[in-house]
Amino acid sequence: MPQAKISAFFKPSSPHPPPVAPPPPPLEISVTYTRRHPNPESKRSDIDGSQLYSSEIEKNDGIAVSSLRSDPVGKLVNKKRSYAQYHLELGQSDFLLHTCSVCGLRYARGDEGDEKVHKTFHKSFYEGIHFKGWRSERLVSKPSCNGNRILLVLDCDPSAQKRKVEEIIKIMEKELGFSDDQLLHKLCKVYLFISRHRIVGCLVAEPIKKAHRIISNSSSCNDSDDISHKLAVADTELMRPKPTVQFGAFSFKREAIKRSCSTNSAKVDQWDGGAILCEEEAVLALCGFRAIWVVPSHRRKGIASQLLDVARKSFCSSKMLDHSQCAFSPPTSSGKALASRFCSSNSFLVYMAEDV
Repeated sequence: MPQAKISAFFKPSSPHPPPVAPPPPPLEISVTYTRRHPNPESKRSDIDGSQLYSSEIEKNDGIAVSSLRSDPVGKLVNKKRSYAQYHLELGQSDFLLHTCSVCGLRYARGDEGDEKVHKTFHKSFYEGIHFKGWRSERLVSKPSCNGNRILLVLDCDPSAQKRKVEEIIKIMEKELGFSDDQLLHKLCKVYLFISRHRIVGCLVAEPIKKAHRIISNSSSCNDSDDISHKLAVADTELMRPKPTVQFGAFSFKREAIKRSCSTNSAKVDQWDGGAILCEEEAVLALCGFRAIWVVPSHRRKGIASQLLDVARKSFCSSKMLDHSQCAFSPPTSSGKALASRFCSSNSFLVYMAEDV
């Protein structure tokens, strides 16, 4: 009996199993990706020249999949960060650039490139431009036996000589106040003073037809009369009663100090920066001194006077010019003193653009 119950318990199932419900259909989820606009800053090349390509959209079985394509080496380039120093400019004077008090060049202190440029320019401006010499030099004078010499450069000379002259002309234009490319033209003759392998002086001369004599009174204004007038005024001031200011028991009096008057010789070296008056009648002149310049380290050594004298003797190949046949362009205060010493008179010749 127990055996029958056990057999009945393990009785096989019926040959036709009950029907099973079919599984529900799978849930479809559509994912859509939109292509972004390309960023030009993201495409940067690294040291090996590889690039990071933008991702492309690939479709697989109706599902959008994004893939990233790399360079052949297999490196991904990270975007490099750029660091910049910012400043607040609130109207400070000389904020970023420093102006040299000697050569006048503006440069950024602490910047290696600017410091190097300023050092080279400052040395050329103060001590003279370095000069190795030329194979064919037009020597016009040797002022002394210590190697100093004066060379003449014309427009027909080789390009190497003309480039050296243009380098000097740029410095002269900046210091003398000429506009760019306005100082030199084809008819000019350039005299260079060479000392110890450096160009320390330059004179630009040009042919002219006439000039006007300067009126000495416009510059000196009768020095003796002017000095006498100043002395009379000073004496009158001394004779006037001095004003007194009283503060309780203390009284303060104004004291006049008599200043020493300059002599005529000092007037020649330091001219007043006023207008120049010239005679209306023009006189014959052949050589015009357009501009003259000497480096600061060699001034007060007679270099400018030597250049003027050599130009007077060699400007015309047929004859030597007299001082009265040479004229100056409208001079500065220093140029007036130089012209007076060269002509030994306060009445020298001045020419304008229409006199050329």
